[in-house]
Amino acid sequence: MRKQSHFRFNKQERSGIFFLLLIVVVLQCGYYYVKANPSNLKSDFALNAVEQTKIDSLKKERFDKSQKIYPFNPNYLTDYKGYALGLSPVEFDRLFAFREQGKFVNSEKEFQAVTQVSDSLLNEISPYFKFPEWAGKSRTVKKIVSKPVTESTIKDLNTATAEDLKQVYGIGETLSERIIKFRDRLGGFLVNEQLYDVYGLEPDVVEKALLRFQVLEAPTVVKINVNKANTKELSRLVYINGSLASNIVEYRDKNGLFASLLELTQVDGFPSEKLDRIALYLSL
Repeated sequence: MRKQSHFRFNKQERSGIFFLLLIVVVLQCGYYYVKANPSNLKSDFALNAVEQTKIDSLKKERFDKSQKIYPFNPNYLTDYKGYALGLSPVEFDRLFAFREQGKFVNSEKEFQAVTQVSDSLLNEISPYFKFPEWAGKSRTVKKIVSKPVTESTIKDLNTATAEDLKQVYGIGETLSERIIKFRDRLGGFLVNEQLYDVYGLEPDVVEKALLRFQVLEAPTVVKINVNKANTKELSRLVYINGSLASNIVEYRDKNGLFASLLELTQVDGFPSEKLDRIALYLSL
């Protein structure tokens, strides 16, 4: 018996194979054509310039609205914050140079005088400025200090007793003891403005107190090296709790040594509005 070959096809089978090969060839040609002429495919779906501009505008508007601005102290602007608010690098550098001198701006006018920003930009961002409660009050105190005083009119805030402090209207038993306790934790007041940091003491009461009591003899302070201190050493400072101390050390380990004390404002949870007082106890 003669064996039948598996490679012999009838007419119908040969036609099917032919059409299958034809389909494969057509698809292959179409693939290379599209690959060689991508612009022809996109042209049907491309938006015209006007429509694209509208869409880009809507995207930008939605992005701008999502960037909610919270009140902030302009003394502690970061590069990114300044850029986001519209300050030019030159304007930001003027503020940074001013702050490097240990100076602070305490009003919108002072901010504009230092940075030289335009009136329109100032009007746009100044509603978000938040200066500390004691800002500007130091000027009033300076006027008082400039007057001739005697020991009978101005007493040293660092030696005042609780009974002395209670002579100020608004300071009772609780607040007078709280002031003494806060002073002891500090090791003595270094500047008058630290009186504003006493919990529960209202700014107007502080102003009255500073008419009678001021820092006449500041104590000697052994500063903490922020680039060497560990968490325990940093947390000994009244203004720095354990959590913030950990954040400072973590930031230092991740980014390297602090180049300036101003860089502390980049640390998560750092009270930027108190940097001037905290800086009195720190060194690099």
